Amino acid sequence: MRIAFMGTPDFAARILSDLAAWCRDRGHELVAVYSQPPRQAGRGRKPQPSPVRRLADSLGIPVFTPERLKGKAEQQAFAALGLDVAVVAAYGLILPKPILDAPRLGCINVHASLLPRWRGAAPIQRAIMAGDATTGVCIMRMEEGLDTGPVYRRRELPIAPDMTAGELHDALAALGAAPLFEALDDLQAGAAPTPQPAEGVTYATKIDKAEASIDWSRPAAEVDRQIRGLSPFPGAWFEARGERIKALRSAVVPGEGAPGTLLDEAPTVACGEGAVRLTVLQRAGKAAMDAETFRRGFPLAAGDRLG
Repeated sequence: MRIAFMGTPDFAARILSDLAAWCRDRGHELVAVYSQPPRQAGRGRKPQPSPVRRLADSLGIPVFTPERLKGKAEQQAFAALGLDVAVVAAYGLILPKPILDAPRLGCINVHASLLPRWRGAAPIQRAIMAGDATTGVCIMRMEEGLDTGPVYRRRELPIAPDMTAGELHDALAALGAAPLFEALDDLQAGAAPTPQPAEGVTYATKIDKAEASIDWSRPAAEVDRQIRGLSPFPGAWFEARGERIKALRSAVVPGEGAPGTLLDEAPTVACGEGAVRLTVLQRAGKAAMDAETFRRGFPLAAGDRLG
């Protein structure tokens, strides 16, 4: 088969790496990679190529980085590739109907949830923040609707009670290759995918920066899920002594007090119900550090109030 890959962040780069190796072993041709254009990043705000672009360049695969795919020129260029299938993973651009219809066997998406739960932009973060016990990967045939297409293959993955979004991201990226390859074999064999059930649809809306501010009046379990669900990016934060500090890992522990009050130097923080112990923190412009290291540079005392 002639295959194109469309993706942008680290999650997609892991899928691309596995796909490139599989194509070499099976005699398929990975003819092109599509990724979002370079974006400003880092202290110098210089344009940086995406993780997928960097990997594709290292593999010697032609890379295309259009700003969007709605123009006739971009659509004609895509159609001219003569694809059998396009594999999409966290690309970040809407695929209009002419793009979806161009490959002979259509476009399939590696989606990081158990559809129809968590359709949309942030399924990994939303699964943790909602307290889901299980998530997974679905390989879906793409339609014009938002993650509404039928599913070829799926794999489940339990979410550990202390897992962060970053850790779940890596686990799902590693999990996605096997069902993707099975789905590609299904496509080649003409197997039909299974429609998604109408019940149980939820939407994983994009993470808003306003969600990162910790509200200590909420129950400890919710605060803990917020911290883990937003770690490492964008990072849930609080204020202490006029400085904004990110909390990147935590645990629910016994304790009570006025919400936002430090109960000890661990630091343990009282919530609306119960308490959380902050175990990994990050000051602005500094690396993440464990709580003991953090306290040496930024002492916190029992009775302090966090904003």
